[in-house]
Amino acid sequence: MIRRWARAAPATLGVRGAALVIAAAGLGHTLWRGVHEPGHALAFGALITIGELARWGALPGEREPAPLGAAGALAYALLGRSGGEPTSHGVLQVAAVVAAAQLVASVPRVARDAGPGADQAARRLVTVTFAAVCFQPLYNSGRCEDWFGDGPCYAAFLLLLLGLTALCDAVLTALLLRARTRPPGSRAAPAPYGPLLRDELRALTGIGSAVCATGAVMALGVAAAGLWALPVLCVPLLLTQLSFRRFTAVRTTYRQTIASLARSTEIAGYTPHGHARRVAELCTAVGREMGLSGPELTVLEYAALMHDIGQLSLVDPVPAGATAVLPVAEQRRIALLGGAVVRQTGVDAKVAVVVEQQADPYREQPLSARIVRAVNAYDDLCGESLSGPLGALEHLRLGTGRDFQPQVVESLARVLARGAPALVPPG
Repeated sequence: MIRRWARAAPATLGVRGAALVIAAAGLGHTLWRGVHEPGHALAFGALITIGELARWGALPGEREPAPLGAAGALAYALLGRSGGEPTSHGVLQVAAVVAAAQLVASVPRVARDAGPGADQAARRLVTVTFAAVCFQPLYNSGRCEDWFGDGPCYAAFLLLLLGLTALCDAVLTALLLRARTRPPGSRAAPAPYGPLLRDELRALTGIGSAVCATGAVMALGVAAAGLWALPVLCVPLLLTQLSFRRFTAVRTTYRQTIASLARSTEIAGYTPHGHARRVAELCTAVGREMGLSGPELTVLEYAALMHDIGQLSLVDPVPAGATAVLPVAEQRRIALLGGAVVRQTGVDAKVAVVVEQQADPYREQPLSARIVRAVNAYDDLCGESLSGPLGALEHLRLGTGRDFQPQVVESLARVLARGAPALVPPG
């Protein structure tokens, strides 16, 4: 554990370090001064723990695997009254309850060698503490009641604080994702921060908005009706989580179906083993480097997986599946055949367009098709015994006059310079 933390990027270490300081201060202060309103601390702590344990059933691609825990933590941070009576817990007790709940929820994961999810736990603690710092001192001083009262203005104030908290969470999430794009010890520049932040901000309109709204409603409900409001108000978010997980399961199955269809060229002997997967991973990395959004990256990934499916219509396989060495007319014919196959599978028409245009001159292509063409050529040429990675990249640079967009080639070079072993095809 300590070694993994030592090899982490500075941004990751900063978030984890801040979370450790907050947790230590909160737990130390609470143990020294005692727990205010133990019943409330226990109720919200149990809610957060249950929410954190629910992430065990999370599926790949879920941005918020524990929405119930997040909403409960935000509600406790924004809790000023309970059953009409003022509460006296402060920022440090909020941090202590959230940290303790996450520690309890991590015990079964550690027992199963699943790891405690340090980055997500640290991000959760920092963002909830941010919300508590914005709310608790203002409420306990009486200014919040003087300024906003108990009506709609107070509810709007809570929503504003939750919006700022969601923004803080998006900034931290994008920062941690950016840190993961640079391998430990590498001097290469990480992925651009702007596209990652933009994707996180767009994701706030989904499950993020449900978490924030439920957190506000929980705080208001407990303020009016007491702790009995918690189990009632958890139901809508649980239903939302169930629906979201079903959607994620369908999307995951959809992607697996596309990946299986893409492997048909490998099974039939038309392309080398792992070619479609390597091209898809490199295309996604290059697309992120060039600032494509989440939906655009999805289209790019699907098109990259299925870019060679037109070869199934050939009578004689292309040697080593290397379409990059074929005449331009033959490349276009295979691309058009592939696009026709993609359209028959029911995949998004945007994917078919990228597959059809991957062999056109780059000035006539959309950006996704330019990326697929360059990355496919790179992987094809890396398989040539006389080329190798350096020779393949040099070939792409020599073809920037007509075949390959210079910006795409340089973005590919930067991605390769980071040295991610899973993205570099064998030479």
